[in-house]
Amino acid sequence: MKKIIILLALCVSFSSCLDLDPKKYEVINSSIFPQNKADAEALVVAAAYGTFRCSHYDGIFNCASGIQVVSDLSTDLGECLWDDSVWGPLLYHYWTPDYSYTNRFYSSYIKDFSKMILAEYRIADVEMSDDERNLLLAELNLAKGWLGYLLYDFYGPVPIPTLNELLDPLQEIIISRPTKEWMVSFIEESLKNAALYLPARYDAGDSNYGRFTKGLAYTILMKLYMHEQDWTRAEAIGRELEKPEYGYELVTNYKDIFTLENEKNREIIFAVQEDRGVSQQLWLAHVLPDTYPTKNPAIQKWNGFRVPWTFFHTYENNDKRLDVLISSYRGTDGILYNESNKDQYYSLSKGVIPLKYGEDPAATGEESQVDWIVYRYADVLTLLSEAIVRQAGVTQEAIDLLNKIRSRAGLSSYMVTDFNSVEEFLDALLLERGHEFFFEGMRRSDLIRHSKYIEYARKKGSTTTKDEFVLMPIPQSVINESKGLILQNPGY
Repeated sequence: MKKIIILLALCVSFSSCLDLDPKKYEVINSSIFPQNKADAEALVVAAAYGTFRCSHYDGIFNCASGIQVVSDLSTDLGECLWDDSVWGPLLYHYWTPDYSYTNRFYSSYIKDFSKMILAEYRIADVEMSDDERNLLLAELNLAKGWLGYLLYDFYGPVPIPTLNELLDPLQEIIISRPTKEWMVSFIEESLKNAALYLPARYDAGDSNYGRFTKGLAYTILMKLYMHEQDWTRAEAIGRELEKPEYGYELVTNYKDIFTLENEKNREIIFAVQEDRGVSQQLWLAHVLPDTYPTKNPAIQKWNGFRVPWTFFHTYENNDKRLDVLISSYRGTDGILYNESNKDQYYSLSKGVIPLKYGEDPAATGEESQVDWIVYRYADVLTLLSEAIVRQAGVTQEAIDLLNKIRSRAGLSSYMVTDFNSVEEFLDALLLERGHEFFFEGMRRSDLIRHSKYIEYARKKGSTTTKDEFVLMPIPQSVINESKGLILQNPGY
């Protein structure tokens, strides 16, 4: 199906005006819902998929303030032309525990674990086949593991309730943060359990396209292992994802990956399904200057996110990925906008335009129905290359994996003799991933894994960052309400 529509079935009964008994219409009555397979599926779709949306300004992947964009804006490849009092703390690392753009993911999504865990409990006795139940439980397991990984990467371990605690809501319990070991085990176990029952992939024509797959579960698991520097297990997962059953392959032309015409291409591991009137992303509105000429003149343009000039100049001149990084254009006002007059004409003052996504010819404002990509196969190949080198040194296989990405970009291939050390190769790979995945949410975790996040923040101009800022702060309201049980991350 084009778009998984998030529906939460609420059972509402009508009665006479004399019935004054209070009713809570926002709470699911588990004695009457879910009753059948269709109810169970509706409940699971809401609980498992509701978090992972890019729907206007909603969802953890929304392209206005979602976790991918916020992550990248905090790195050397992110800039913004909007008010520095709002975006400056994120761009230059002077955020606090009260800053909305770093605490929003904790505040908005920590509660979604409860929905997922309760949905598992509520479908346990619904009449359906074991295969049908196992598939729904696998989707919930993937959702728990994925949300766990995203929040763990951002904040470190986060409190997750048990089923028993959720079934006794009148008891006021403050759940403490678990150990790092417990959190990693929770994520790993959830993703492995999901992979047992999910299909390897859904093809583009399948009505279930857009639902979770084993390929997605393993991709997140690979990212967890890279985060934990468990290179051996990361390599094993990367090799698993190379198998034909997953069907992944690189798209020939880079800019074709992100277009309406090439949705559901074989490079995509997971993309949020966008559809007119249901769920739409806002990327072009957030990056285009009002003078930028578009084929569709009805597209909204707010002149916001940029890739800094310093990062732009790290690309080789013949890199085909520059086709979607706009450093010069003739505006609809007749003015030539480029680096030479970037200060005179504001649109390029802080960097180049990360166009990336193609136009929606039917757009009539800020909204686009081009699917929003979260993970793709190029990510797996480059992480596999890194995992190999971190164990065995610079090998021909690792070079070949990286060259697949460079070849598509129209760049010359590396040879083993180009590198005098593992460190030189890792630096080249880190830069290549930056060039490949700008504004796809990879850069922050990449820089942290390579021990360069704080160093690069200082080079970008931050005078306030700290070594501890590799983790974002827990919202201050959470610390206050916990009465000392939930401890703040170091450095805040």
